[in-house]
Amino acid sequence: MTTRPPFGGPRAAVALAAAAAVAALVAGCDASGGAGATSGALPAPPTSAPGTTLVPGTTSAPPAGPSTAAPPATATLSPTAEPPSGGTSAPATPASPAAPPALRPGDSGPRVLELQNRLSAAGYWLGTPDGTYGQLTQQAVLALQKAAGAQRDGLAGPATWRALDAGVRPSARSTQGRALEVDLARQLVLVAQDGKVQQIFNTSTGSNTYYVSGGVRKLAVTPEGTYKIFRQVNGVDPGPLGSLYRPKYFNGGIAFHGYSSVPAYPASHGCVRLSNPAMDWMWSSGVAEIGAAVHVY
Repeated sequence: MTTRPPFGGPRAAVALAAAAAVAALVAGCDASGGAGATSGALPAPPTSAPGTTLVPGTTSAPPAGPSTAAPPATATLSPTAEPPSGGTSAPATPASPAAPPALRPGDSGPRVLELQNRLSAAGYWLGTPDGTYGQLTQQAVLALQKAAGAQRDGLAGPATWRALDAGVRPSARSTQGRALEVDLARQLVLVAQDGKVQQIFNTSTGSNTYYVSGGVRKLAVTPEGTYKIFRQVNGVDPGPLGSLYRPKYFNGGIAFHGYSSVPAYPASHGCVRLSNPAMDWMWSSGVAEIGAAVHVY
């Protein structure tokens, strides 16, 4: 059995040389954690030394000197793991910048104002841009999401910005004159002039479920067809199913009207719901006068 000499003398010099070699390898690592450096720990050295053995010039006792300890017969320096032959590690790939968080109701600031300006420029009505994400901005985002076939959550996330970048806009079916179009499949109201869409609104039409009114069971449906606005009430019009805000009737008791809730899905008894401010715009803009064409499809 070989007795381990105390630390010092030639053996200490060998150990210090080994530590310096390891430090030189560590200093060449990428601090950002590039390819091949995922764990943060150095690779384990190989189990056998590949021939880097330091042998003193003699195995006899050392000459008399200050140290009385005998040097080791041999001293082996095991190298750290070497890179694979034939190539070097791939450079680190920089991480993609994180997408900004989705804008939502209650947010305000320059990004909201940018969103509002871009929605308005694309025809999605939200009133006057003011930098605050309120009900009308949410309604415009819902309309864009419906037109794009995206998730209808009213939040301006990556899919919403991509739709804006792509210029997503629904097309009109009418070709001449002024027309109000109700797209049942996408739950949108379009204001078109000579076949070109000018304004786009989120809407909620008949829920296609049954309800009872006056003891009669009825189906909540918005019938397809071509109509004209024939009656309007500039105020709140009470009715058997509730009050309608500034309604414009185009098919019996079915009308465009303002309502406090305009969800992303069909929910009405058959009328075409718009937000109250959107209904005010319908009146002030003159696009829905008596005799205006209405296409429901």
